[in-house]
Amino acid sequence: MFSFKQFTIQQDKCAMKVGTDGVLLGAWAPVDHNPYSILDIGAGTGLIALMLAQRSHAEQVDAIEIDDEAYEQCVDNFEESPWSDRLFCYHAGLDEFMEEPEDEYDLIVSNPPFYSEDYTSGNESRDKARFETSLPFEDLAEAASILLSDAGVLAVIIPYKEEARFVAVARENELYPVKITRVKGTPTAETKRSLIAFSRTETLDPAFDELVIETARHIYTEPYIALTQDFYLKM
Repeated sequence: MFSFKQFTIQQDKCAMKVGTDGVLLGAWAPVDHNPYSILDIGAGTGLIALMLAQRSHAEQVDAIEIDDEAYEQCVDNFEESPWSDRLFCYHAGLDEFMEEPEDEYDLIVSNPPFYSEDYTSGNESRDKARFETSLPFEDLAEAASILLSDAGVLAVIIPYKEEARFVAVARENELYPVKITRVKGTPTAETKRSLIAFSRTETLDPAFDELVIETARHIYTEPYIALTQDFYLKM
């Protein structure tokens, strides 16, 4: 179990536990355009959808999850939250969900599986959760291009080394970066992650910034505290 300030995540059935990537995306994804409807692709525990329900006034916060046990856990976490009337999880893969898309979304988020190497850990559900064969970038970008409303935003967190490739794939689907935040664990560490927001409108000069998480072990930076303090109990 992982307790946040306004909700609790049960995660004993999920291969992918609560982690920094999910918290970063849930806290960072743009909501200043006041999304009415939100979709989390590959929900896992439901963490990101719950964070966005807390941060926004969206009437509809949907999620999709293909793994049986993760789906059940996500539904339980949604039902136990203060926003259960706004949250709904579909038990489906993205390809199934796209067969008869009914809704447009003002914000689509995904913390996609992103190990593209031909490697398995021996834990099938963890592999499915982590490895890109479960959700290729191309499929995610194509789905977003279909499901996003005209003024909608797609927000993802991916490995920094995949940033250029994902931006190129998104561009092929007429989605363009408007903001990129590159994440480092410490000031001297290599850049590990890219948080990227896309829209349908091409911007010649997308906003770039950098986020450093810690200056030393458990000594968090002011920007990281500001980003996450509405969620973490000890922030």
